Amino acid sequence: MSKRSSVKHKIDRRLGENIWGRPKSPLNARAYGPGQHGQRRKGKLSDYGLQLRAKQKLKGYYGSITEKSFKKLYNEAARVKGDTGENLIGLLESRLDAIVYRAKFVPTVFAARQFVSHGHILVNGKRVNIPSYQVKVGDKIEIRERSKQLTVVLEAVQLAERDVPEYVETDHHKMTATFVRVPALSDVPYPVQMEPNLVVEFYSR
Repeated sequence: MSKRSSVKHKIDRRLGENIWGRPKSPLNARAYGPGQHGQRRKGKLSDYGLQLRAKQKLKGYYGSITEKSFKKLYNEAARVKGDTGENLIGLLESRLDAIVYRAKFVPTVFAARQFVSHGHILVNGKRVNIPSYQVKVGDKIEIRERSKQLTVVLEAVQLAERDVPEYVETDHHKMTATFVRVPALSDVPYPVQMEPNLVVEFYSR
């Protein structure tokens, strides 16, 4: 697992958006970027700047995925028939850490990556500790028996700030989830607008 190069709250401030919709986001108190120049007036972004920003926002949302991993997902999305932007979102939402987050087993995408890495998750009865593991439609994801009473899990289930989307069928009594279908962009409950079309333009330059 790669080490994040920046504190997760700085991602919000650098991008100028509360990308996870969390109440604790520093943007709720300081709606400007970090650092001594954070309050400077921002100029109009070029097309390249807009495309880069869209890529950074999407990468950051899923726990600051490395450029190498993100580009690999993009290439895979481009190879598959259909809209590349929609395919990219489908691949991102099919990641095991993303589904663990969507199922509300943990409070954040960063916690989901750590939770999977520490071996707390089973996929179809087998332990999987790779956050980027691509879950297939119909796969059953569950928390290991001895991990079900962890405080982080019990607190996450009670979070009122987000709901479980329809493409992840969840049973919080048994701590299980089933990946029902690959979602389209419009199905994903992003707190902010994501623009995968701009990401496609960025890589197509």
